[in-house]
Amino acid sequence: MIEKILIANRGEIALRIQRACRELGIKTVAVHSDADRELKHVLLADESVCIGPAQSRDSYLHIPAIISAAEVTDTVAIHPGYGFLSENADFAERVERSGFIFIGPKPDTIRLMGDKVSAIRAMKQAGVPCVPGSDGPLDDDAKHTLQLAREIGYPVIIKAAGGGGGRGMRVVHSDATLLNAISLTKAEAGAAFGNDVVYMEKYLENPRHVEFQVLADSYGNAIHLCERDCSMQRRHQKVIEEAPAPGITPEQRERIGRRCAEACSTLGYRGLGTFEFLYQDEEFYFIEMNTRVQVEHPVTEMITGIDVIKEQILVAGGERLRYSQGDIVPRGHAIECRLNAEHPETFMPSPGRIEEFHAPGGPGVRIDTHIYAGYVVPPYYDSMIGKLVAHGEDREAALARMTNALRETIIEGIDTNIPLHRQLLKDAAFQQGGINIHYLEKKLGL
Repeated sequence: MIEKILIANRGEIALRIQRACRELGIKTVAVHSDADRELKHVLLADESVCIGPAQSRDSYLHIPAIISAAEVTDTVAIHPGYGFLSENADFAERVERSGFIFIGPKPDTIRLMGDKVSAIRAMKQAGVPCVPGSDGPLDDDAKHTLQLAREIGYPVIIKAAGGGGGRGMRVVHSDATLLNAISLTKAEAGAAFGNDVVYMEKYLENPRHVEFQVLADSYGNAIHLCERDCSMQRRHQKVIEEAPAPGITPEQRERIGRRCAEACSTLGYRGLGTFEFLYQDEEFYFIEMNTRVQVEHPVTEMITGIDVIKEQILVAGGERLRYSQGDIVPRGHAIECRLNAEHPETFMPSPGRIEEFHAPGGPGVRIDTHIYAGYVVPPYYDSMIGKLVAHGEDREAALARMTNALRETIIEGIDTNIPLHRQLLKDAAFQQGGINIHYLEKKLGL
């Protein structure tokens, strides 16, 4: 058993990891910036270390400071959470070279999945369905590129191999703009990611975003924990997630989930991971794999009854999976609303002091948040301040519970997006289920 874990993150996910450690009897070290001294998990940790000023580049992204904090506290393992350094292969490598356990996949696996071109190639070899595309980087042969786009069929999308979060993408509808779009995307990718490699895929015009959670150990055992629908998005950022995905049949779940689990075994994958797909016309198309815990993991926990953070820690410590695929039976339905400190209409960030906070309650209601009355939301980081989750025996019951939970939630002193969530839960198309990834932006007129 790992005896002590340094949590290399902040906010609600740091507190979530700390809670899992407490249940496992593991001591925790909280690293924090100057701006985060009053974070709840910092106040509750066994030990805490300030690793730098407020700016992320000088604290949460400063690898030497994190490694030094682990050394002076006799840490055994480092958990990166999500965001920041969680999918940085160089960080994972540095952690392991320094003699610590990295709670995540091996560095080579992170590097493989972090490059979209190599990830797609690996998925095709593993039998995971992918979007029709260039099957590799685009070269400088303009004639070949134009012919390839015609064979794939317009519209196509140019993507940066090292991109993510909706950045490094450009949709092209004809030969006339293709080559210029490739040049622009390459330039942007080089500047943003230090990697100007781009590739081409068929652009699916009305897809849903459906993803599969996987869990694997170091002994070749892997399972999937069913799927989530994350199609309610604004500018490629998820707003509402749910599990299971509406309209996905048990047969589809078994077929795609099994391929994801088999791919993990083939790759020698260890830990938590998420296979992200576009889903259109009853077909799944792999787009990328996230090699970390996801923001939306609570909906999976609610329908499976499995604490995925605890399992992630256990397999990182060398234990075998405690579950087989037959143990995974989805029960009921769960919905998650991301709570952000932002104006519900303009989406402008709203840092400041929380004057009043009242959390909702009742059967099937969960809130993951680090805020409390008197806490000051800093202006330096992502605006997400929590996640509200509701579970019911079916989707209708989960929607009713979420509606009540949003009505009960009180956060005063700053703006939040709670009014937007209340509006979206009343939306007829969302209530029916199965909206596509463009629905929210069209509804908001973006």
